Amino acid sequence: MGRGGLWMIGLALAWMLAGAVRAQAPAMVARQVSPSGWYVEGLSALGSSANQNFISNAAFVVTPAGVVVIDALGSPALAERLMAEIRKVTPKPVTHVIVTHYHADHVYGLQAFKAKGVRILAHQGAKAYLNSDTAQLRLQASREELGPWINDETRLVEADEWLAGDRVLRVGGVEFQIKVVGPAHTPEDLVIYLPGEKVLFAGDLVFRSRIPYVGQADSRHWILALENLLAFDAAVIVPGHGPLSREARKDMQLTRDYLRYLRDSMGKAASNLEPFDEAYKNTDWSEFEHLPLFRVANRMNAYNTYLLLEQEGGK
Repeated sequence: MGRGGLWMIGLALAWMLAGAVRAQAPAMVARQVSPSGWYVEGLSALGSSANQNFISNAAFVVTPAGVVVIDALGSPALAERLMAEIRKVTPKPVTHVIVTHYHADHVYGLQAFKAKGVRILAHQGAKAYLNSDTAQLRLQASREELGPWINDETRLVEADEWLAGDRVLRVGGVEFQIKVVGPAHTPEDLVIYLPGEKVLFAGDLVFRSRIPYVGQADSRHWILALENLLAFDAAVIVPGHGPLSREARKDMQLTRDYLRYLRDSMGKAASNLEPFDEAYKNTDWSEFEHLPLFRVANRMNAYNTYLLLEQEGGK
């Protein structure tokens, strides 16, 4: 067989593979949460090539002057799909993206918005991460693990406006109260409150129906931040992961109770100089082990908390 025949076979195989990947792509459907607010819900899973890294939520608010988006999802392709969902709701352009925090599943889609001239707002606490080796190593690992959705053309995008404190953004007469709540899940956590419709976009301070990702979080301040969120008169909470909540206190309880339990159990172990493996084995995890991603994330969460509590003196 000549080169032409081999080329045609290769092209056919590429089309078949592309079709298979598209067939596996998870559904994305914009759901209305208030008169102006909408959100899309990611999967309760780890990011993968099959799910395009669609493992987090994003939201948007339609105003008379344009659309404000909260978080940009975990790949440029997902951001394009989000914009397509927005176009189904309104022909108005996206004017702003507010980033709740700079974790990969929330920001790898930013470049798609940036290419359309959208203004990006985030907390200045993210600058240190963006300029770190950790961010570059994470991006490189994502290119290997999440291709083709994360590839050599995927890049980290800085904000156009770095916030040093709380900010009120008004677009088309709609007020967005942007509140600094970090350091908690990350050093740069923001939440966005829509007082006219009593909707709180809580980012990753709130996880619903799954184990939270703790990572290098400041869990003590995270718990305090959750208490502060209850001060908002929110009728609806859009979390960073999982379905929306209409019972604020009840639905923050899972995240808060889990963080408290991690700190209590690992704090005692750290105080007693108990080795981590032994402490983890002796801890009763039955209250949480039924939750999605428990087996994937819990041991890592416990270990990171153990190290944190060692630094805090076991308190």
